[in-house]
Amino acid sequence: MPVEYFRAPRGLQLTCANWQIEAAYRMVQNNLDADVAEDPENLIVYGGLGKAARNHEALHKILATLRRLQPDETMLVQSGKCVGVMKLHEDAPRVLLANSNLVGDWATWDEFRRLDALGLMMYGQMTAGSWIYIGSQGIVQGTYETFVAAGKKHFGSDLRGRLVVTSGLGGMGSAQPLAVTMAGGVCLGADVERKRIEKRVKTRYLDEIIDDPKLALKVALDKKAKGIAWSIGVPCNATELLTVVRDSGVVPDMVTDQTSAHDMLVGYVPDQMTVLQANELRARDPKAYQRESARTVAKHVALMLDLQERGAITFDYGNNIRTEARAAGVGEAFRIKGFIPEYIRPLFCEGRGPFRWVALSGDPSDIACTDALALKMFGDNVSLRTWIEKAQQRIAFQGLPARILWLGYGERARFGLAVNELVRSGELKAPIVFGRDHLDCGSVASPYRETEAMLDGSDAIADWPLLNAMANVAAGATWVSIHHGGGVGMGKSIHAGQVTVADGSSNAARRIQRVFTCDPGSGILRHADAGYPAAKSFASTNGVDLGG
Repeated sequence: MPVEYFRAPRGLQLTCANWQIEAAYRMVQNNLDADVAEDPENLIVYGGLGKAARNHEALHKILATLRRLQPDETMLVQSGKCVGVMKLHEDAPRVLLANSNLVGDWATWDEFRRLDALGLMMYGQMTAGSWIYIGSQGIVQGTYETFVAAGKKHFGSDLRGRLVVTSGLGGMGSAQPLAVTMAGGVCLGADVERKRIEKRVKTRYLDEIIDDPKLALKVALDKKAKGIAWSIGVPCNATELLTVVRDSGVVPDMVTDQTSAHDMLVGYVPDQMTVLQANELRARDPKAYQRESARTVAKHVALMLDLQERGAITFDYGNNIRTEARAAGVGEAFRIKGFIPEYIRPLFCEGRGPFRWVALSGDPSDIACTDALALKMFGDNVSLRTWIEKAQQRIAFQGLPARILWLGYGERARFGLAVNELVRSGELKAPIVFGRDHLDCGSVASPYRETEAMLDGSDAIADWPLLNAMANVAAGATWVSIHHGGGVGMGKSIHAGQVTVADGSSNAARRIQRVFTCDPGSGILRHADAGYPAAKSFASTNGVDLGG
């Protein structure tokens, strides 16, 4: 099937019974748009194996079912395959999805791969299998917020005159160079696949490619000295770039990583071989491939630790690299701290997280209109205003035009209702679909990322994302998903997502009020229950009922 097939419809003509269903129909195809997905022909959206549908036959069935779905019916999707339709009611979600979920003792990569090979499962990542991926922008603001917070914490300023060294410039990692330069810094990043780097240059997320790591480091240091925000992609393995940096005696200001280290077979690529050689080894001898990956990840993290010891601010960006390195013999891997407890948790205590929306019309002017609304409503927040203004200048839309904005409890509901009114009045050409990353304040249990080092030791308790999903179903989100694995791999996390459509109707307004209150509200409850004073104070000030 040609890649051109995967493109969401634009305009006002409906293919489905109403906009609530049409939104799902368009968004699953938008996830697979060649401008959005990493490997659309294989239905892979991002993150190595993160898919939008199990296979082409399953995708066709999903789309056919959506085309005939009625406003009081709900489609059930099990790991990327439609397994049936239930007659419920109009306020129920139109789609319920569950991806990659395995019972505890069976929640391993080996068992997943066995079932995947039998055609019984797929890996949903986070927003791949929940149909709300918006390309690299989806993580840019969170990455920007992280680097800004890190700059304030360690340097008392932004990243101007600072060098950040990282690796992994694919789907999620592609946000890093743009986020660093938006924060004023210089980003030097490696990726083993040149085509990924070229894609980032084309979409303006990256400034240039330099093939020689030594020359790339020299250019990066020159930009740093001049205080010029700049990003350089180097087509090589992470270990090669980090070795060059270490042997040069240069100590970067920051070191992190976003390779697909959650999957040592499909995501991560061993060093000392080309990508073609790696692909051949993977197909011929998967166990040997994983041994080579383990050897490489141990070397990779040892280099990061070495640079940390020399003075570089070094942090884990949530890709499970520390866990894999520890399993490969690097006992001190967790001397590298995680980005959530270091920089993001204070935001979670306010119900703040990666809220996003998409213009179903396909017209960029609809996003411009919502940007103007956001600036009017939240312009007194310097961080949010700066982000929107920089995003308007630097973010190239991928697929349907979209925006992401880290809004908190109360803000999401007010903004959603205001946008719904713009749809009703005709100021927006078509409805807006709202969603968020699963990396949110109350929707994930992930002891190596979002819930690492919780104050009360409750890192691995997975009740919270399940409660979040159930609350969003009861509140009437348009579709709700529960996934296992995500960006840290099988057995490492449980997470939930919701998507809600603003179609201009009074019914949509009621659902927006409920969903956009309870969804971030569950994050306040989660962090207050864990004992965070900031969350308890926020709950008290903002009328969040903690029970009792």
